[in-house]
Amino acid sequence: MSRPVLYSFRRCPYAMRARLAIASAGLECRLREVVLRDKPVAMLEASPKGTVPVLVLEDGPVIDESLDVMLHALRNHDPENWLSPEEGSQEEMLALIADCDGGFKHHLDRYKYATRYEDADFEHHRREGAAFLKKLEERLATRDQLFGTRISLADMAIMPFVRQFANTDRDWFDAQPLPNLHRWLRGHLESARFRSVMPKFPQWKPGDEEPVFPATA
Repeated sequence: MSRPVLYSFRRCPYAMRARLAIASAGLECRLREVVLRDKPVAMLEASPKGTVPVLVLEDGPVIDESLDVMLHALRNHDPENWLSPEEGSQEEMLALIADCDGGFKHHLDRYKYATRYEDADFEHHRREGAAFLKKLEERLATRDQLFGTRISLADMAIMPFVRQFANTDRDWFDAQPLPNLHRWLRGHLESARFRSVMPKFPQWKPGDEEPVFPATA
């Protein structure tokens, strides 16, 4: 059976959210786990920018932006209605995701990796990143998920980045007065869905076995 190829890296939040959508859609892929300091030639030939995820479709097209991978998978099959939120619209979800991928990710990088950026003030970037978390907290004060009582595209596109921010200084994060955000993040991290997309795989090399993802029973 022919399947698309998914290049992924377990701990990358971009790859994480792509795997979450692929799992929800039930899009079976041939998984190739990547080590970022030793990227396979085949991946770089498919996507010279060298970032994960990269989804190579059976008939040749390459999708190498994480949100595009999510949308491709879900537009083909969306059994959990992630693209049709209980509240608001798909456009509103995409706008919130853009806030995450833009300003929040900018501050997250300079908070988590302050030494990589000249003159980065990690406290400033933590404070600015926390402003986005407070925006999420306000939404979650009146609903279980970001766009209603059930999970949507926005939850799964944003959650891996909130996880990364939280893990940068877990004691600090846990001490913040964000009870609804804490509840929301904890629920996703403890979920069967999240656990299902986080198994460890060895680095793929040409000729190696390619596990089917998501795993079949």
